[in-house]
Amino acid sequence: MPSELDAVVVGAGPNGLVAAVTLAAAGRSVHVIESAPSIGGGARTAELTLPGFRHDVCSAIHPLAASSTMLGALDLERHGLRWLHPEIALAHPLPGGRAAAAWRDIGQTAAHLGDDGRAWKRTVGSLAERWDVLAPMLLAPLLRPPRHPLVLARFGIPALLPAGVLQRTRFQTEEARALFAGCAAHAFLPLSHPLTASFGLVLLASAHAVGWPIAEGGSQAIVDALAARLHELGGTIEVGRTVRAMTDLPSARHVLFDTAPEALAAIGGDRLPPRERRRLGRFRHGPGAFKIDYALDGPVPWSDPHSSRAGTVHVAGTAEEVAVSEASVAAGRHAERPYVLVAQQSSIDPTRAPAGKHTLWAYCHVPNGSEVDMTAAIEGQIERFAPGFRDLVMARHVAGPAWLESHNPNYVGGDIGGGSNAGLRAVIRPRLTLSPYRTSDPHLWLCSASTPPGPGVHGMCGYHAATAVLKS
Repeated sequence: MPSELDAVVVGAGPNGLVAAVTLAAAGRSVHVIESAPSIGGGARTAELTLPGFRHDVCSAIHPLAASSTMLGALDLERHGLRWLHPEIALAHPLPGGRAAAAWRDIGQTAAHLGDDGRAWKRTVGSLAERWDVLAPMLLAPLLRPPRHPLVLARFGIPALLPAGVLQRTRFQTEEARALFAGCAAHAFLPLSHPLTASFGLVLLASAHAVGWPIAEGGSQAIVDALAARLHELGGTIEVGRTVRAMTDLPSARHVLFDTAPEALAAIGGDRLPPRERRRLGRFRHGPGAFKIDYALDGPVPWSDPHSSRAGTVHVAGTAEEVAVSEASVAAGRHAERPYVLVAQQSSIDPTRAPAGKHTLWAYCHVPNGSEVDMTAAIEGQIERFAPGFRDLVMARHVAGPAWLESHNPNYVGGDIGGGSNAGLRAVIRPRLTLSPYRTSDPHLWLCSASTPPGPGVHGMCGYHAATAVLKS
């Protein structure tokens, strides 16, 4: 290692690794330090239940990774990454044995939605058609002149709406409304809030444009491929080392933090003025998650066959039920019938479980820092649409907000999204500025999901932060 590095990256999640790769590709010397015994952050895979059952610890389905220009340019397939696509990207079961579904093909989805097919094409399909130019603008800081202003405006005008308003005014069927509401609820906000429609539009347009893939073998394959690329470029990674102060770091011209803003404030110490440390320490976090990983004796017995063929299933019931669940969490309560996000990786990836067995990944939203056990509520929702599910459970691993934060300190209070999306925080974080990655110290930078464009395994927070460093 040189006596002085060009850059040290604190945190080996997807954003930290992409930042390191970007700097190393520009000829800079880079060293990454990770406190955990393995790299990955929110993209790790482990045997959490029984031997042979490989579970994605946090992130599992990757529409934004498939949309990321940076990840696409790195040729990670050469380092072992292989994307797998389910037959149906997303299903949303409804009472009475029905389900709404989104295929990669917009025409097939429109036909499935019947009377709402034309409205679906007009609302979602028009964005999917221009996803190649829209996605790079959405996966970048928005406080800059857009390259394609008309395309961005076509997205931005309906995106400003509350999801509840958009779904009621655009769609007539229970299926289309539920499908949109389930995607909009990824915002961790009540569907009555402005801008929640943007989450539904982005996720559904990406489903039709690039799909909702999984990584063969687990999400760990993404970060392992990034690490291989970094090593190829001469960068180095050190695991199992906790950084508590700047004196714990090797000498470097720049330090990039793939951490929560509070961690940057604590480590930066006197390098940052008191006012900035207080602001970073008061960074607002969103609700938490309560997650369960299952080892199953067979596939989930969904009442509707569409759900069996989907990689992702939103288990919540009608759009109105989704809205009630998310409003409860925002008010600091625990939903009686929570909105549950389910991923069925083993249905298309046989490496995830022994022959004839399956894994299941499920979580619901809870108030930040919640200590309530939501196991019964989650399983009640799944059993509601898949009678007999509980009989298949061989083992389960339960992870509440405290466990999630212990696994990844960036998940403060179980906030897996890197911060609250309320107001304009979905697009302006951690503060309103043209350079959201920069601190008052020109050598300290933030590159985590608490910066634009926010959460998701896309690496673009790290890429934009590293690009800013290279321009400084």
